[in-house]
Amino acid sequence: MSNEAVEYVRGIPVVKTFGQSVFSFKRFKASIENYEKWVIAYTKELRIPMVCYTTVINAVFAVLIGAAFAFTVNGSSKTFLLNLIFYIIITPIITVTLNKIMYSSENAMIVEDAIKRIDSIMGQKPLEEPVRSKHPQNPSVTFRHVSFRYPHASKEALHDINLSIGQGEHVAFVGPSGGGKTTLASLVARFWDTTGGSILIGGVNVKDISSKELMDTVSFVFQDSKLLKMSIFDNVRMGRPDATRAEVMEALKKAQCEDIIAKLPKGIDTIIGSSGTYVSGGEAQRLSIARAMLKNAPIIILDEATAFADPDNEAKVQEAFAKLSAGKTVIMIAHRLTTVTGADRIYVVKEGKIEEQGSHEQLERFHGLYSRMWKEYNNSANWKVGGESTWA
Repeated sequence: MSNEAVEYVRGIPVVKTFGQSVFSFKRFKASIENYEKWVIAYTKELRIPMVCYTTVINAVFAVLIGAAFAFTVNGSSKTFLLNLIFYIIITPIITVTLNKIMYSSENAMIVEDAIKRIDSIMGQKPLEEPVRSKHPQNPSVTFRHVSFRYPHASKEALHDINLSIGQGEHVAFVGPSGGGKTTLASLVARFWDTTGGSILIGGVNVKDISSKELMDTVSFVFQDSKLLKMSIFDNVRMGRPDATRAEVMEALKKAQCEDIIAKLPKGIDTIIGSSGTYVSGGEAQRLSIARAMLKNAPIIILDEATAFADPDNEAKVQEAFAKLSAGKTVIMIAHRLTTVTGADRIYVVKEGKIEEQGSHEQLERFHGLYSRMWKEYNNSANWKVGGESTWA
């Protein structure tokens, strides 16, 4: 029921756009009704045992009174009666104790479940750290016969990938959804380890580079940028925790974030999420770019970084990208093909393999998958509602 509630609330913008409010509410309503049926059935099942249990533990004093009559039927015993009164008074404590024991078993189940959830996270095997870290000679990236399969997956996400990205080159990964573009980029940052082959940065296997140095070498701007509930200053300074206020302001300026800062009540000290203060997807993207600029890593990975930007924000994001990528090795993942036409080399990834590679002009002349994607992209970009206008 909770999952359905969250899904329903998150989907409200889409539901309103397509006028499906009644139909979308049916699933949420059905989950509530199913929960109601389960609770009632569960309650009925436990009703008789619970009534019996409650009756027994609250009727202990009745047993004591019956015993008193049995013992004093042939004569009175003042000592026994005094003891009886004491036990009748103390009996409610027994009842409370037994109830607490009963509910403690329920709490134990809740705690056990919580511990299992925590253990499932803590039990994840960390990536192995090298005994002695090696240092990349330059920010070049090389894939040598790289294959990768996600845990429990039935097929490989990547198969025998070979490619080389030189120092300072700007390359792009494009192709159909689910082809393996993001997986390729994630392996460079060692979010996962390859199941076959190796990835080299500056001639050194990423497995032989310490995680700290690797994170200092690679900067990742995600498609869905996350900002923590802290000030803009602290969010950006996560890129380099020892940065000064002036350095953070310079990064924000280069990332075209001045208009965002100007409209916030406390400038860069404004806490995101407090008092209804939020930023749009495109603005969050620019703040993420500022973080990456402050980090100043020699290898930049941009994963669909303009996906949620409106036209105005996209223009500013692109300008920020130009400053961010100056003199850096850049890997771009994009569905908007216009953003990658200026790349030194474009890799077309399909079903975990490199289908084509070359510059935009070379791939367009090749008349392969990229050429078809380019034509389809232009057709969709030029599409108009209702075709040509017939109004005078």
